Amino acid sequence: MGLKQSEHIARILVDPRNADTVYVAAQGPLWSPGGERGLYKTIDGGLTWEVILHRGPYTGVTDVVFKPGNPDVLYAATHQRHRTVWALVNGGPESGIHKSVDRGETWQELKGGLPGGDKGKIALAVSPQKSEIVYASIELAGGKGGIWRSENGGRSWTKMSDYASWGTGAHYYQELFCDPHRFDTLYHANPGLDRTQDGGRTWEEEPWEENWYKHADNHAVAFHPQDPDFLLVGGDGGLYRSNDQGKTYEFFENLPLTQFYKVAADNDLPFYNIIGGTQDNSTQYGPSRTTNESGITNSDWRIVPVGGDGHDCAIDPEDPDTLYGESQKGNLSRVDRRTGESVSIRPRPASGEDDLRFNWDSPVLISPHSHTRLYFGSKYLHRSDDRGDSWTTLSPDLSRNRDRYQLKHMDRVWSLDSIYDTVAMSQYGNITSISESPLHEGLIYVGTDDGLIQVTEDGGKQWRRVDRIFGVPEEAFVNDIKADLHDVNTVYAVLDAHKFGDYKPYLIKSTDRGRTWESITGNLPERQILWRFVQDHVRPELCFLGAEFGLYVTLDGGQDWIKLTGGVPTIPFRDLEIQRRENDLIGATFGRGFYVLDDYRFLRHFAEKSITNEDFVLFPVPKTALYSQTSGRQGTRGNGFFTAPNPPLGATFTYYLRKGMETQAQARRRAEAKTRKQGGDTPYPGWETLEQEAQEEAPTITFVIKDAQGGVVNRVKASTSSGLHRISWGLSHLSSASVGWGGPLVTPGQYTVQAQKRYRGEVTTLGAAQTFEVRPLQEGIRTQAEREEDLAYYQQVAALQRTIRGAAGKTEEVLEQLSDIKRALGQSDKDHSDLRQETRRLELKLQGLSRSLAGGSIKSRYNEPAPISISRRIRSAMSTADSSFGPTQTQRQDFHIAQAEFDAIQAEIRKCIDEDYPDLQNALEDAKLPWTSGRPLPKP
Repeated sequence: MGLKQSEHIARILVDPRNADTVYVAAQGPLWSPGGERGLYKTIDGGLTWEVILHRGPYTGVTDVVFKPGNPDVLYAATHQRHRTVWALVNGGPESGIHKSVDRGETWQELKGGLPGGDKGKIALAVSPQKSEIVYASIELAGGKGGIWRSENGGRSWTKMSDYASWGTGAHYYQELFCDPHRFDTLYHANPGLDRTQDGGRTWEEEPWEENWYKHADNHAVAFHPQDPDFLLVGGDGGLYRSNDQGKTYEFFENLPLTQFYKVAADNDLPFYNIIGGTQDNSTQYGPSRTTNESGITNSDWRIVPVGGDGHDCAIDPEDPDTLYGESQKGNLSRVDRRTGESVSIRPRPASGEDDLRFNWDSPVLISPHSHTRLYFGSKYLHRSDDRGDSWTTLSPDLSRNRDRYQLKHMDRVWSLDSIYDTVAMSQYGNITSISESPLHEGLIYVGTDDGLIQVTEDGGKQWRRVDRIFGVPEEAFVNDIKADLHDVNTVYAVLDAHKFGDYKPYLIKSTDRGRTWESITGNLPERQILWRFVQDHVRPELCFLGAEFGLYVTLDGGQDWIKLTGGVPTIPFRDLEIQRRENDLIGATFGRGFYVLDDYRFLRHFAEKSITNEDFVLFPVPKTALYSQTSGRQGTRGNGFFTAPNPPLGATFTYYLRKGMETQAQARRRAEAKTRKQGGDTPYPGWETLEQEAQEEAPTITFVIKDAQGGVVNRVKASTSSGLHRISWGLSHLSSASVGWGGPLVTPGQYTVQAQKRYRGEVTTLGAAQTFEVRPLQEGIRTQAEREEDLAYYQQVAALQRTIRGAAGKTEEVLEQLSDIKRALGQSDKDHSDLRQETRRLELKLQGLSRSLAGGSIKSRYNEPAPISISRRIRSAMSTADSSFGPTQTQRQDFHIAQAEFDAIQAEIRKCIDEDYPDLQNALEDAKLPWTSGRPLPKP
């Protein structure tokens, strides 16, 4: 729809009389001048746009509102601002309020009664009840501001109060919402949702009553058109609904919207855990999977007591009970998972020194050489060898150490009395990334927010500064730096110049410890901010990139990059982590929580160029945990209960099929489509070809799983389309008792899987077989001998269950056929009383046998206790087949009872069905009665 250079859209208004007329308030680029900024209008639904209100290269429009009942009248707020790495000047002389009465053709700046001088961000609202009353919230210098109100459409204004956006300031909030049901009642989105009921003169700060449990930092408010007590509020904590005008709130906990900055993983068993720092929701910690059939629930996760915005984090690789989390400006804490207690371990300056200068997101690193050694960055690099109890400073100031108030905004240096906003920002000139070589203790790389890479090869005694890299902006922010895992002299750096208006990707590599560099951005999109780089611990050329618009992988060390999709949204991946034991790639997204690519080892094989020339490849299968899932936690709590899916239960088979398998009909239609596209005649296939197509079985790919003795355990069907696929086997045996059901769980041990294809009537094997291990999730629950004894029991039960189900099913089948026979006898013109008597005798006999097999007595119909049927007994005997604990004595008893009771009636069933019923069928045929189902072919 256009306006590609606007970058920040503040508000969109659609003319209620014509949907093709749209107004867009474009704030424009935040980090640089120019772009498409101002108030834009289209009258053709976005085909063309005209800027109708514009001031200067740093001034956009931050708000626009219609006059209720007359959309020809508009009020717009211009906003002059420029943000840099070092600070934000959030106002200037070009900020102001403007009015048009002719659909934006001409504009008048409103000044009467409004503050003179530089103004910051302005929010506007018009009373829905009295359309001449206009409200404005105006930011002024020094964190001040106020509420102004006009009773005459903006000709003159009265200051109502000094109320101003608080917390992190107007640049983060500054939005007014008029209550459509109550005159002069407004809400101001802030850390609290503040409310005035007298036009802005006095304000109530949330919580108004007992509203302590709603998250702070509000940004959006919506009202119900009929219900005056309804509020819908969105903010940093998610979405809330109130039905009592904000006294109490209901939280929507089924929206996966968490904004994660950083991620780390531990080596806990049986499943590893993930920790991440979030936007304004502290640091959070939880399992990568659970044994619960509902999946991973909110209650499985915990808030790590770090507070504020959670940023960098770590978990001790040898002690999963020791967690680290950092909140803004260097507030580093160590947390004991067992007690939930947190202790601040932030380094402190010496006596008489200024406080340390930290980034908003200060980096913390656990040394690869000692799990109790930490590195932490302020403007200095700090080291602790006792988990943060004490610190040693390893470096001088590693930044450029410049005074941010002497640096330019909007092409000049501004007065300290200007509308600066540095409260909710990093202190400029600090460390942003740390990496220590796992191959050389003391070889440490550090990146800063002002474009420096610093290197020490002796643990901090001497430092070498890298401040100019060809092709990279001199002061580009160092988002990430990583020492190579395989080559001691190689290092990678991710740099970011978007805070200078440059959105190009910068990924560089050095093979001489930072002395010279080369770009490895390869074929990455030209407009793509890069955030994080990780390297595979097995194959050096296999690397991953977290970027602003998704996740990328390279198989060749950065020459070519491939975007990974597979259900991943186009969203920023701010951090990546590899859990080496499981070969899982974990991504922290800014707005959709965590994503995990389970067992990415297949990508190592794809790095071998020859693999894509193979017709079929089955990749190695990871060790597989044997366990039974517990019952779901979701229960019947409705759709508001959020769960993230667990990885598939059982063994996962990953395979590559170079060419899809088509039926004859599919191949013909594809050829016809090609001919049609080229303008040719579609050939006539002929009736014989169509008949062959109709009779053809669809091609299949089946994975055949065998035990160590070579016996077939199960078969799993898979996709026949080309490409990369995954399919899972739930670790159950084939069922010998019933079609469509699984059998008992397998026992721990070695298994093989081999793919087979059936294509146009021929069955052949595909690729090489893979051997994998199935092992119990929890040791000591049951010995191998006990598990094998359990399996033998379930196989014995299954054999009896098969016979019982067969007998019950055949009995019901014959009873239905006897009903047809009775109808056939009723249609005869002859008296067949002997056949009627035999049919009725056989029917009554089988009905009695069926009650013994499957139940259904008169007593049970009236909900009175009756003898348990043989089928219920055998189901009970088999009920723990998917459990790790084996059968109980009661279940074994049910098996023996079922066997004894079935043995007692089996001969009668067989006589009725195998002897008496065929005799009856023959007699019916001899009498030339109408054919009924179940009978042999009629005699000529």
